[in-house]
Amino acid sequence: MQVGDDVKIIDASGKYVMPGGIDPHTHLAMEFMGTETIDDFFSGQAAALAGGTTMHIDFVIPVNGSLSAGLESYVKKAARSAMDYGFHMAITKWDETVSREMEVMVKEKGINSFKFFMAYKGSLMIRDDLLLEGFKKCKSLGALAMVHAENGDAVFEGQKRMIELGITGPEGHALSRPPALEGEATGRAIRLAGFVNTPLYVVHVMSVDAMEEIAKARKSGQKVIGEPVVSGLVLNDSVLWDSDFQTAAKYVMSPPIRAPGHAKALQAALSTGVLQLVGTDHCTFNTTQKAFGIDDFRKIPNGVNGLEERMHLIWDTMVASGQISVVDFVRVTSTECARIFNIYPRKGAILVGSDADVIILNPNSSFDISSKTHHYRTDTNVYEGRRGKGKVEVTIARGKIVWENDELKVVPGSGNYIKMPPFSYVFDGIENTDAEYLSSLRAPVIRPATSTSASKI
Repeated sequence: MQVGDDVKIIDASGKYVMPGGIDPHTHLAMEFMGTETIDDFFSGQAAALAGGTTMHIDFVIPVNGSLSAGLESYVKKAARSAMDYGFHMAITKWDETVSREMEVMVKEKGINSFKFFMAYKGSLMIRDDLLLEGFKKCKSLGALAMVHAENGDAVFEGQKRMIELGITGPEGHALSRPPALEGEATGRAIRLAGFVNTPLYVVHVMSVDAMEEIAKARKSGQKVIGEPVVSGLVLNDSVLWDSDFQTAAKYVMSPPIRAPGHAKALQAALSTGVLQLVGTDHCTFNTTQKAFGIDDFRKIPNGVNGLEERMHLIWDTMVASGQISVVDFVRVTSTECARIFNIYPRKGAILVGSDADVIILNPNSSFDISSKTHHYRTDTNVYEGRRGKGKVEVTIARGKIVWENDELKVVPGSGNYIKMPPFSYVFDGIENTDAEYLSSLRAPVIRPATSTSASKI
């Protein structure tokens, strides 16, 4: 092949050339629990590019319930973006204004997914009656309904119980929201989505309990997508019992990191297709911010890192161990996300017409994770000290080399907002299911008219 003098040739012999990663679940510059996540759109994205992720989808949080005000705020936050990104939209209340704004988000703003919190009572939590309204609206718009599945009322009671028992440290966080509460909410959301007959996406699946609800629904033919996150796949909750508060607090996230055994089960579910793609729920706070809850775990800002480590840890945990193939790796880290959110093959592929988002991964090269060398703004890392095989050596975003020889070459403002159209493949067959439901009702029953006579007294 002949190339021009202005073309750089990269030797990828013995390495894998694959589509850049897409992280479906991040929270950059998010105002939460009295503070704001320490990574903004530039620092978080720079770290992502160093780890082989070339696009992410962040969650817009409404301002006082207003979707439009929330989007306006996030557009400003994303002005310094260094890579491509999209938006999900959270729904934190329900009325006719929100319903109308959802239409604008889908039809004009390129948002095709809406997240409903079943947890965080008193702030973000949506109750079942409003959840049903939201699911119906999502279905009509061809937008994907997403849920943070924990029973918020029971978690609130669990938190009070821990405080009454004098358990105020980070371990109280895990004890107050056990796997059963995640499983219950996951099952409830699945059943309500089935009742409406709309696809459902369950974010950050952290427990066997939630995974089994998803497995059961998928086996029955229901359209349910399960997203594990890196922390849930590789960590266990023993860290929350560390005697040092700073060490334990950095692992606080919701749903919590679970006891040993859950991670292995989630890995198996990912390898067999019960769970479909891997996110991070990247939501970082520094040591000072985590210390807000030094006397009360309920005040510890929830969140861990993952944007920079996701590709490396999934390769080491799932591919190097033989649990999934290289093709499956591309699917769970890139292609399936692009398909679910209707941006394939622009993203998630190396094809004619696709964006030139490409990585080169060396399976024989090793990686080391440390807060001293990562590219985040936070001063901690929940994967501190981990080493493994499979390192992204080159990241190319839209045809430009942005990571090579352990050096970042990123420019604030160079990222693009990617609009995501509605009615992705997950909506295929929904109309047929609706028709089958209607034909199964055997109603209304046509009954002969009857006449009644009233007797006078």
